[in-house]
Amino acid sequence: MTSSFLFVVPPLAGHVLPTIGLGRELAERGHRVAWAGSELVLRPLLGPDARVLRTGSRLYRPQGGSGREALESLWDGFVVPYARFTAKALDAAVRTERPDVLVVDQHAPAGALTAHRHGLPWASLAPGLMELGRPFPEAEPWIGERLRGLWQRAGLPAGEYHDPRFSPDLLLALTGAALVPPAATAPGEAAPVLVGPVLSARPAQTDFPWERLDPTRRHLLVSTGTLADDVSVDFLHRVAAALHLLGPEWPAVVVAPPELWTLFPAWSVPVERAPVLELLTRGRLSALLGHGGLNTTGEALVHGLPVVLAPIRHDQPLVAERVAAAGAGLRVDFARATPWQLAEAVRAVHQEPSYRAAAGRLGHELLATGGARTAVDHLERLASDRRDPATDLVQTIVAGPADPLG
Repeated sequence: MTSSFLFVVPPLAGHVLPTIGLGRELAERGHRVAWAGSELVLRPLLGPDARVLRTGSRLYRPQGGSGREALESLWDGFVVPYARFTAKALDAAVRTERPDVLVVDQHAPAGALTAHRHGLPWASLAPGLMELGRPFPEAEPWIGERLRGLWQRAGLPAGEYHDPRFSPDLLLALTGAALVPPAATAPGEAAPVLVGPVLSARPAQTDFPWERLDPTRRHLLVSTGTLADDVSVDFLHRVAAALHLLGPEWPAVVVAPPELWTLFPAWSVPVERAPVLELLTRGRLSALLGHGGLNTTGEALVHGLPVVLAPIRHDQPLVAERVAAAGAGLRVDFARATPWQLAEAVRAVHQEPSYRAAAGRLGHELLATGGARTAVDHLERLASDRRDPATDLVQTIVAGPADPLG
């Protein structure tokens, strides 16, 4: 039976990219798929044919700091204002699209609130470990206070409050058991369904300089997410020095701002963005030097690459800790690792066979969880239990509050 699915995602590439594979798998099974979010961000990632229901675009406070400071910056500087900004547009999107199921990123809580308002089933999507691992349990009441505030502004009954990060029916986690901290739970909610990385072709990146890659060697990939503050720029300075120490026998593809490209040696290929999956599937990479983002780390491991991780904030220390514990790579200090230490870590994961062997084992475990195929199996089951769209959905749309989140 054909169903309609609406993805609600924040304007962050690492959160959008996994939904491409989920959307493609749904479409191949005959379902209708749409995304709700920033057209400015989603369109280049999803491609020209994706159906995007616009929620508008705006700038948000840059993320910074570390530890709990970074978590509070994430919530007060992005998650909460993004939920308030998109609430009315999401409400209109649901009225227009009439989806059977919403698939809601854990950092887009307005999607869950919209599902509650309209009586629609919804699945939570965890593209990272932040809400699964709960690295700062003492901050949970602080987060809960903000979520209850959003619930109240949406006009939902206080006595029916439900944490919008965790669907009562389905929580899809894009990782495997080896990378989820042992204490990761969602009290009172559906247990996470671990589906592993979603590996699916993405819109082609036409500006990547393939001709500059050394055809006789595999390359180190240096990818540390969105870097903006002074500490992040300093890290890339140290990476550049490490690449000079390693020498021409260690070519690298380095994701960095153009203003820093002159720092890197002639045998490296600095770019603003890289087609990571295509580089992996073409067999052009030897290892990853990254920040511990779950997507890129998981993709590297699935392809058997050992990793050196320099976590910055949020769930990245959790990812680095779990990968190091599995023996699939090394963790280095993002703020203090010297060029020599970075170079030695890269040499170690290349030259010590145990790292590559452990990466292969861990990648096999992640791949065995099924990825998009397993996730869509669960989404289809959720859709089959949805309310009758000819009765309940129409009634809740008519009866819902007129001004979500004020």
